[in-house]
Amino acid sequence: MFLIHNMYSYIEYYCKDYLYDGEGFDYSISINNQDILYEKEKSRKEDIKEGIAIREFSDAYLETLAIYRKICRCLLDENILLFHGSVVSVHGIGYLFTAKSGTGKSTHTRYWREYFKDRAIMINDDKPLLEIKDGHVNVYGTPWDGKHRLSTNTCVSLKAICILNRGKDNRICRIDGMDAYSMLIQQVNRPVGDALAMSKTLELIDRLCSCVEFYSMHCTMDIDAARVAYEGMK
Repeated sequence: MFLIHNMYSYIEYYCKDYLYDGEGFDYSISINNQDILYEKEKSRKEDIKEGIAIREFSDAYLETLAIYRKICRCLLDENILLFHGSVVSVHGIGYLFTAKSGTGKSTHTRYWREYFKDRAIMINDDKPLLEIKDGHVNVYGTPWDGKHRLSTNTCVSLKAICILNRGKDNRICRIDGMDAYSMLIQQVNRPVGDALAMSKTLELIDRLCSCVEFYSMHCTMDIDAARVAYEGMK
C-alpha cells in the first residue's frame, strides 16, 4: 500500500479504481516541482528522439508519471517490475504482448476481446506490473493503462510474453528467454542514475526469463490473429 503526498488532485481521479480506504501503508511517496520538471524534460527528449512534435502535458498529468516512477522504484524491493505491454487474460490466465511503439499491441488485444468476448478480461493496456516470485509470475492491472484507459484492478498468473511484429500472415513460434532478452531490456522500466536499482532490475529480468514462456509472432491486423496467437500459446 502507498501513501501519496501529491500536489494536484488529478491523481485521485486517475487512480479512482485503485484507492485504498483502510489504515496502514507500506510506503510513503512525496512529489515536488523537481519531479515534475524531470518528467517534462524526459518527455521532450523522447519526442525529439522519435522525431515527433514536442507534446505539451499538464503538470497534473506529469505528476502521475512521477508518482508511478517512484512507486516502481519501491516495488523493485518486492520483486515487482514495471513492463511496457498490453495484457489480456482468458480463463484467468494472462498473456502479455509487447512490441516497438506503433506495432499494434492494443489493436491485437482488442481482437482477443472481440474473439473471446466475455471470456477475455483486459488486465492492462500499457504499463502492467509483473511480480516475479518463487518461479512464478503474477501480472497486475494498474491505473497507468494507456490512452484508452483499459485495465482491471486484479491479478492473474502470467503464462507467456509474446513479441509482436507486423506480417502479411499470422504465424507464431516459441523462442527462449535469451532470444527475447534485448526486447525485455527495452520494455522494462530502467532506473536512471541508480546503480542498485538497475542491478535489481537486471536480476529480475534474468528470473523472468526462466518463469514464463516466450513467443515471437508475425501478425496481420485482423481478428484471426487472436485465434492463431491463443492456439499457439495455450
